[in-house]
Amino acid sequence: MPARWRLLADDGARAADGLALDEALMDGYARGAPYRPPTLRLYTYRSQCALIGRYQLLEAEVDLEACSRTGTEVSRRPTGGGAIIMGAGQLGLALVDRAPADKRPREIIEECSTAIVAGLAELGITAGFRGKNDLEVEGRKIAGLGLYVDERGGMLFHASILADLDVDFMLRVLRIPAAKLADKAASAVRQRVTTVTRETGRSYDGAALRDSIRYGFSRTFGAEFEPSVPEQGELARAAVLAEERYRAQSWLGERSVVPDGSGTAVLKTPAGLMRLYLSTHGDLVKSAVIVGDFAELPSAVVQLESDLRWQRLSRDTVTKVVSAAGADQALQVGAEQITTAVLTAGQRAARLATAAPVRSAGSCYFPEQS
Repeated sequence: MPARWRLLADDGARAADGLALDEALMDGYARGAPYRPPTLRLYTYRSQCALIGRYQLLEAEVDLEACSRTGTEVSRRPTGGGAIIMGAGQLGLALVDRAPADKRPREIIEECSTAIVAGLAELGITAGFRGKNDLEVEGRKIAGLGLYVDERGGMLFHASILADLDVDFMLRVLRIPAAKLADKAASAVRQRVTTVTRETGRSYDGAALRDSIRYGFSRTFGAEFEPSVPEQGELARAAVLAEERYRAQSWLGERSVVPDGSGTAVLKTPAGLMRLYLSTHGDLVKSAVIVGDFAELPSAVVQLESDLRWQRLSRDTVTKVVSAAGADQALQVGAEQITTAVLTAGQRAARLATAAPVRSAGSCYFPEQS
């Protein structure tokens, strides 16, 4: 018999509340808990919300003054990836289940993406998985994907699917490299991004995609869906998470950099665009913060942050630290490339450069140009 999954649907979620409920749903899927079928939540946010990825620097991704002027709510996802705009024009997707012990995160993301591809096919759209966490149609991004597995074994797969997109608004509130794009910014974005509305020639909002995406999951996983609502315990947990985490400045600015004289450098890697922020004292590293649009932050990168502290900014020393931490293997680039990025940041710090959040790359829906 087909498995019966729980299906949740809602519209107009606020930034913190929408993310908080997704995490609250994970509580029932810890290792050792009684079995329960997966939960699929298909929902939209209020227009508009700006959501950054788990490992990104808030001030580098979002124009907070523009968000304040436009009433755009801001929060940080527990999943990785880049900054996105969410509202009535985008369908948010959260799949919650117990994490399979025999699959790597990328395998899980690819498997779940197959269901979204099947759903888009119902609308006549041929999409495919590309890069580390993208769905594309003929080279244009139509959805962003992310994954979070908590310490108890619960799994949250996130997706944001573009039914439509107000590109001009996105350019106002996200820090897109406008200096590089000049007056052709909107045109450049549209060359790299597409929507269901654009591909079908019919007007869609996020809610209108629900039936097709649900069908894609049913076809891919052999599931039948039982419409439901969140349990009272889940709602209570979500309310706590919304206040204590997703609206808290400690969460929003979690990876903020030390404001003393600092330098920054950028390195494009197969694992994601890495931005390194150094605070230095003379030729010593006081602190290192590494952020980026990673699908997940490799543990070796966290180790590198720690190991760089109070090391001298010499090529031999930094290369040894990078190799010992395993960051070169985790990011799939040579140790010398990471070393060069560290030394570049150190040189800029020595010239009293600051770690101002100047973008050199785009949002989740507008990654760095190659």
